Amino acid sequence: MSHTLATVITGASSGIGEALARQLAAQEKQTLVLVARRKDKLEALASDLRSQHGVRVEVLGLDLEQVGAAAELVTAVEGLGLSVDTLINNAGFGLNDNFGDMPLDRIQGMMQLNMVALTELCHAVLPSMRERKQGRIMNIASVAAFQACPNFAVYAATKGYVLMLSEALAVEEKANGINVLAVCPGATATPFHDVAGNEGTFLTKIMDSPDTVAKTAIRAMKCACSSSVVTGVMNKPLPLINRLMPRQCMTWMAGKLAAR
Repeated sequence: MSHTLATVITGASSGIGEALARQLAAQEKQTLVLVARRKDKLEALASDLRSQHGVRVEVLGLDLEQVGAAAELVTAVEGLGLSVDTLINNAGFGLNDNFGDMPLDRIQGMMQLNMVALTELCHAVLPSMRERKQGRIMNIASVAAFQACPNFAVYAATKGYVLMLSEALAVEEKANGINVLAVCPGATATPFHDVAGNEGTFLTKIMDSPDTVAKTAIRAMKCACSSSVVTGVMNKPLPLINRLMPRQCMTWMAGKLAAR
């Protein structure tokens, strides 16, 4: 049975995910599947996109922090008669706190959402992409992926995983016509910082807009020139600086930036 190709965006109810949905709806006109916990916000966004751009938009209210939710998402997409052409793993969260003071269930939830669900979704979409010799995977990492971050220890570690996984998959799947991209934003003006508890930190004073991040990410995805992209002018030098500076120094600096 022939399936309609679709773009799946997780964490699409606000921030970078919403900006990606709006820009892709305007540019590509492909069917969108928007995924997030807050189904009411997704429905409002979907209504906007349908009326403004005439695209098909489906909404799935799922909490990918829950074990088994990724498999549920894949089944739901197939049930809609869709096949994933572009997967955008944007859902994720971080917490600004000392590792030893964080509740273990929040640490486990962060790892489940930022790493496990992302990995499961990447693995699930590859067979059909390989069969078509076509597909795109965009994983939202972070500039935190490039160094250890005191008070963001787990978050930075999960984003390091996302970056390394994405760059490896980009090499593995290139011959299959599948482009894999890790997007590494710096601080961005999204609800992420409310959840993380970043009020009063230096990070909140140097934030990019979600629209700017989405524009850079989409341009890099279409170019398919690299397996990773750092967004924001101030953030571009960070990978090079991390290679040149002693790791202990970079870790200390990262901790100062995140300090409340």
